[in-house]
Amino acid sequence: MLETRSTGDARTAFARSGAGPLLLLMHGAEGSHHMFDAITPHLAAHFTVLAYDQRDCGETQGPETPATLLQLADDAKALLEALGHERAHVYGTSFGGRVAQALAIRHPQCVQRLVLGSTWPLPEQLEALNPQAVARIGELRSGLPETAEALAEFFFTPAFLAGQPQWKNIFRTAQPASARSQRRFAAVADCPALPPQQIPMPTLLLAGELDRVVPPAVTLGMARAIPRCEAVSLPGVGHAGSIQAPEAIAGHIRRFCLASPNQES
Repeated sequence: MLETRSTGDARTAFARSGAGPLLLLMHGAEGSHHMFDAITPHLAAHFTVLAYDQRDCGETQGPETPATLLQLADDAKALLEALGHERAHVYGTSFGGRVAQALAIRHPQCVQRLVLGSTWPLPEQLEALNPQAVARIGELRSGLPETAEALAEFFFTPAFLAGQPQWKNIFRTAQPASARSQRRFAAVADCPALPPQQIPMPTLLLAGELDRVVPPAVTLGMARAIPRCEAVSLPGVGHAGSIQAPEAIAGHIRRFCLASPNQES
């Protein structure tokens, strides 16, 4: 069941399930809490899973002004506080991994252990790290809905789409020219000067070896900067790992976040 809470000047929609230590899930640029529907059942036996919609996504309502990435991190902190929690384990994927980085650096007291999937360092633009792919994704977005299947091929592997062809249409109803989408794109373009070296808590990096959006070397390369870090490559997985390999990713999250303190990275 979807609930809402006031988080400053926004009203954040979220779903929670399970029991155990709190695990906060942060979705990607054009997603919502539903991108974690497949992985939540694998986590809910071990965690209280909290998946929410960021500003200008899903059912969350906020002011009609672009959010900064730091505001998105503050929203996450405000949601935890509104629900009576001081801290949580955090899993952020793609752009959600950038929000998770900002939360970890800006409000380290809120994050127990950090899991970052298919993401890139806060100070850097993805356009500079993967220019050809970003340019092509932009072209495909401008051609929606006719280009929906071609766009899906950037986010999912051919094998996954062959087995679950319904995901070929995930972008068919996207509205890239809407005011809400434009505000979201502005937030995604934000690059605060918060380097990964400032992430203080144990961190796990997960990268799909077939990711065409964020090259796995970009995500895994952050291990050289984050002081207490483990890096894992996911064989046969593309960009949207929580959808393509939910059981495998849930296993890594359980292992890492539920490790005893003397096993910290």
